Amino acid sequence: MYRSVIALLKRVFIASYSPDAQTEAFLQRAQKQQNAFADVMAAVPDSKESSQIFGVSLTRRGIQPLYLRITNRSNVPLRLKVVSIDPNYFSPLEAAAINHFSIFKRLTAFGVVGWVFFHLLLVVLPSKIITSFWANQRMDDYFLMRAFRIRPIPPGETSVGFVYTQFAAGAKVFQVSLYTTTPVTAGELAASTMEPVIDFSFSIPVLGIAPDYMRRDLAALLGRQAGVECDLSELARRITELPPATTNQQNKRFGDPLNLVVVGDFETVVTNFLGRWDVTEMLTLGSCWRTAKAFLLGSEYRYSPVSGLYLFGRSQDLAFQRIRHSINERLHLRLWLSPLCYQQAPVWVGQVSRDIGVRFTTQVWNFTTHRVDPDVDEARDYVLEDLLKVEHVAAAGYISGVGACNRSTPRYNLTGDPYVTDGMRVLIQLAPGRVQPRFFNWP
Repeated sequence: MYRSVIALLKRVFIASYSPDAQTEAFLQRAQKQQNAFADVMAAVPDSKESSQIFGVSLTRRGIQPLYLRITNRSNVPLRLKVVSIDPNYFSPLEAAAINHFSIFKRLTAFGVVGWVFFHLLLVVLPSKIITSFWANQRMDDYFLMRAFRIRPIPPGETSVGFVYTQFAAGAKVFQVSLYTTTPVTAGELAASTMEPVIDFSFSIPVLGIAPDYMRRDLAALLGRQAGVECDLSELARRITELPPATTNQQNKRFGDPLNLVVVGDFETVVTNFLGRWDVTEMLTLGSCWRTAKAFLLGSEYRYSPVSGLYLFGRSQDLAFQRIRHSINERLHLRLWLSPLCYQQAPVWVGQVSRDIGVRFTTQVWNFTTHRVDPDVDEARDYVLEDLLKVEHVAAAGYISGVGACNRSTPRYNLTGDPYVTDGMRVLIQLAPGRVQPRFFNWP
């Protein structure tokens, strides 16, 4: 009882900051990569762990600390290109400032009620303001101390610390780009002094949500479904013979057109898409509630579940999305593992479309559905442009698919949305690292 009273008084009169620098359980989930130039280890604490490490809830403020340990194995200095990890990363003091204690901020959170009792808080305010100032200074120092400092790593030495990145759930996909740095004199500044060494690509699961693809044993599916190896002409022929569109569960009605084909192993596909797209969450009571809330408020829910469409007798194996201003404006992308292989890599067949609003319908139980942009080719070509931007497309081209239809004779998906298309599918061969793309006129 006595301790409880003391703890309550401390919370009332004092702002304390107590990070736990000893929390290291997340390092057991670390991933390691190396080459002749460097050893790189990366890990991502979950929300609870990051709150323990930094003493404040970073996740609630959209910040995700990414742990890096880089050892320089070369004979020249190396430098980390932090924007390759996250172009919108937070500086250490910026991340700390976002989490600073503020008695006035807390008062405004109570609204009118807080100001009604403002006179009762006058006794508390002086000690709270002073201790908040001290706590915020400690927070600044701690965030700086734990940060990965952006400076050259000398040969044989190791740099360790956190990069404060934007929050991502499900999986953290990023690249660690290292450059050699060569000291020069003032008269040599015109010469190039930085040369790229290599990109290390990471895809680290992040605890907190259950991605939709976890409901299916993809490892077993890949093992059972050993794809038929095809050369280029055979691959093109077989792709044109695939079903034109997705279906309903009973395989009795056609839905959205199958307008995307991706060649690449599971890790390559996930790494490329999750670097720029979000996973979709499993359909649960909690995810349904979050979806409904976002729908009613017109707010953002980056990991909202997607409905099941069917191909090869099953719903999608992978699903990604890119949300815009609200849950009603996003791109949906679904992929199915096909029974084909090209250059020993699995071939995934997909469907991508863009939601541009909401409309009423009698086709679903809640009488509302997303309105799909009828120009489905735009969403298809967006995917190609997006992947080309990260320079991981080894080859691309177009192959006959669903067949052309125009605005005067559109086709319709399962919820009655019309669509128009030139009838082609884009085929994209992905690479694990940066490459120069080749463009084919596929047979």
